[in-house]
Formats: sequence, C-alpha cells, structure tokens
Amino acid sequence: MDPVSAASHLMTAQGRQDPYPLYAALRAHGPVLRLGSQLIVTSYEQASAVLRDPRMLVADRDMLRRQLGPAYTARPSQALLTDSVLNTNPPDHRRMRQLVSGAFTPRRVAGLRAAIEAQAARLADRLDSGGPVDLMEEFAVPLPLAVICELLGVPESDRGWFRPVAVDFAGAVEYAATAETATRADRAASELRDYLIGLVADRRRAPTDDLTSQLAAAAAGSALSGAELLGNLALLLLAGHETTTNLIGNGMAVLFDHPAAMARLRAAPDLAPAYVEEFLRFDAPVQVTSRLPAEPMTVGDTEVDGRVEVTVLLGAANHDPDRFAAADTFDPARPDNAPLSFGAGAHFCLGAALARLEARIAFPLLLNRFPRLRPDGLPVRRDRLVLRGYAHLPVCAS
Repeated sequence: MDPVSAASHLMTAQGRQDPYPLYAALRAHGPVLRLGSQLIVTSYEQASAVLRDPRMLVADRDMLRRQLGPAYTARPSQALLTDSVLNTNPPDHRRMRQLVSGAFTPRRVAGLRAAIEAQAARLADRLDSGGPVDLMEEFAVPLPLAVICELLGVPESDRGWFRPVAVDFAGAVEYAATAETATRADRAASELRDYLIGLVADRRRAPTDDLTSQLAAAAAGSALSGAELLGNLALLLLAGHETTTNLIGNGMAVLFDHPAAMARLRAAPDLAPAYVEEFLRFDAPVQVTSRLPAEPMTVGDTEVDGRVEVTVLLGAANHDPDRFAAADTFDPARPDNAPLSFGAGAHFCLGAALARLEARIAFPLLLNRFPRLRPDGLPVRRDRLVLRGYAHLPVCAS
C-alpha cells in the first residue's frame, strides 16, 4: 500500500478499528514520511527523539488560531484545553506542570494504593451477577474515574454525572473528529467548565486536602490564571480516567485472546508490572500525538520548519521491529520493555505512575476474584484513533 493510501485509510472508521497493519504499511516506506505539510513518524527511535527534543513544540493557542482560525479555538472544548499543560509550551508549561505535579509524586501515588484496592474490590462485586455484564461500564470506566475524582475532590454524589460528560469530552483530542463528536465534546466542555467553576468556588470558601483546593490557592496567588486553573482541572479529569480506562479494557481484551498468558498472570500476580508494560506497548491507550518545530531542523533525513506538523504515531513506534523483537507478538516477558504510550520529554504524562498503579491492582484482582472470567458477546471499540479503547466489553464472571 502506498503511504498516501495508508495514511488516508487510517482516518476512516475501518482503519481506526485496527490501525496496526496501516502503521506497518507506512513504516515500510521509511521511519519518517513527508506527506504534504505533514511529517509522519513511525519508528521508535525517531518518535522518541521528536518527543524529547525541546525544539519540538505542542500546538498552543496562537498556533492553533493561525492554523485553524479563531472559530476553532473559540469552540468550548478547545478553549477549555488550550490553557492547560497539554497545549502550552515553556515557560508557561513548566510553571503549570510544577504546580500540578505535586499530586503525582511517587510518595503520594503509593499512598493511594489502599484506597484504589478498596474501590476496585467494591466495583468487582458488580461483576458477580451470575450473567453477562459490561466490563467497561461496571469496572474499567468507574475505577479510574473514582480515583481522579477523589484527587480532585469531586463529591461522590456528583461522580455519576461526570461519567458521560467525561466520555464525550474526550472527543476534543481526536483527529478528524466527526461533526457529532465535536458537538458532543463542546457540549460536555461547557457543562464541565460550569461545574468546575462551582467546585473551585466551594473550595475557596472551604479548602480541603485535594488538588482543586491546591490549584485554586495557586490561582488566588497569581501562579495560575483563571483559564489555566479550569483548563488543567478539565485536563486532569480527561487524562486521569480515559487513559487508564483504555488500558484496563485493552489489556483484558488482549488476555482473552491469549489464554495461556492470562493463566500465567492469574497464577503469578507479581508479574502484573511486566504485563501492564506489555499491554501499554501492544495496544496503547494513546496512539497519536503531534509537534511543531520551533525552528528549521532535521527529523531523520527530512528538513522541516514550523509550517510542517510532525505527527508521531505512538502505536507504530511501539510495534517497531527495530526496537522490539517479534513486535506484533504479545510477550509480557519482553526484556527492556519501554513503550512510548505515555509520551516522553517535557510532555510525558503526569499521571503515568497512577495509571500503572491502578492497572497493576486491577488485573490480578479481576483474574483471581473470577477464575472463569471470559468474554460473553462481541466487544465494541470506540471509533477513535488518538484515545484507543472499548465502548463495551461484555464478559461473564461466573
């Protein structure tokens, strides 16, 4: 398949369902491909280099306005995110990241283990119904959402409302989003912004030991603007649940396809960290990211400048046979496994350690609590490329 056809097919619903053959088709034409005003990076080495290069910038508000026009950045979903760490560059990115990162220190994340274990055990009770249940609806979505809501200080009574809003808001980061996806993301962003304004007001009146209170105090002290405060809270909600939800769902689907590997993990729960890394590599919950060069430079053998968008296919990099032997084989015993699923460099995912912890707890719990856990019906993937995961994963636990 020629590279233009492969890239075009990747933007279709059929291509998004299984992008890996298309990644391979693109990689066959080279680790870095120039297609018009876009540069596509498929190799692990080049992807890692791009993500770690400080000259590579994310598309911030000014860049997006120049590229796509003011109407795009005025959309509620884009307006909410463009003042977060996701869409800012130094020095603003560094300032905001330092404020937010305190919630994700190794000590603080480790301190959440008991609470995550208790929440996961409570949710697992919902699978023990004697009949088919949706693993996504009953476990993979509510577990990380409960954890990030706890960190943000969202009252338990409001969390049911958050679930559909957060799912719709995730459409804001998708490539080639449909009109319906974009409209739902905008509506969700407006609802989320209004809610967060109220939550911040509550925490300013009565601060507690949660991240919203901490960031509200930073905003009161002028360390964050009001837009930055709301944008980062919205981003934490989105990234804090969507990535982990996809990691759990994708990982369980992989185990169902590899029963011998599933039996090994059930028998040896201490293998969970290695399994989680291989889940992240084999079917990454985040597949694509992009950068813009701050100055003329070379990527691979290709000269680029700020007019060229550099699209990094994380899913392709994680399947690069030059980096991973038998890259299309699921192998939890894989040595030196370092997937790029959480990115790298300045924009490495703040919540990566928390996502890993939740997954390391979830898989052994499910496998040992339900020795006969198995698929029961056809899984349904969401029609998304950037955030890859399932809408429904029907299972039977008894």
